[in-house]
Amino acid sequence: MSLSTAIRDVAGGFKSLLVGMRITLGQAIKPSITVQYPHQTLKMPARFRGHVKLVLDPETGKSRCTACGLCVKACPSDCIELDGIKREGEKKKSVTEYELDFTKCSLCGSCVDVCPSDAIEYSKDYNVVSLNREDFSHMDLVKRLEAEAEIWRKHHPPQAAAVATTPVTAPAALATGAKTPSPGQKAP
Repeated sequence: MSLSTAIRDVAGGFKSLLVGMRITLGQAIKPSITVQYPHQTLKMPARFRGHVKLVLDPETGKSRCTACGLCVKACPSDCIELDGIKREGEKKKSVTEYELDFTKCSLCGSCVDVCPSDAIEYSKDYNVVSLNREDFSHMDLVKRLEAEAEIWRKHHPPQAAAVATTPVTAPAALATGAKTPSPGQKAP
């Protein structure tokens, strides 16, 4: 090995060292993006696909699902079980059972796409863990929705219906000492 080759190798190694130090220094100056996981979590992107979940109707606080069964027919993995009843006084059926076998689900989105009432969407839950496989083979989505509806009811208390048993002129009648008619009687 000649002296010129040795100097060229040392200069190349020194240049490589300076490039590495520049990259390291540049990374050390940048702000930290580490999230302290158990105490902080990242916001999931809008296109994240977790397991499917039932959607709560913001006006009524109930499920939007009408138990039509299109999601069951569209599912290529056959991982959805659905049942519903038509309750008295309602126009459409209500879902009573919606079980998802998440161990079979391929997250293809066929059930979400085919739903006519937009009653199913992807969950943003990404840290769904368990030591028991049965927790994922029989996920009760109605039960999960009822827990969400309970929180909704706490933030949206039922509005008291204004029950008017006396006519509008009742305060004037009380001031004069006149009797007000009961709901079944005619006014004099």
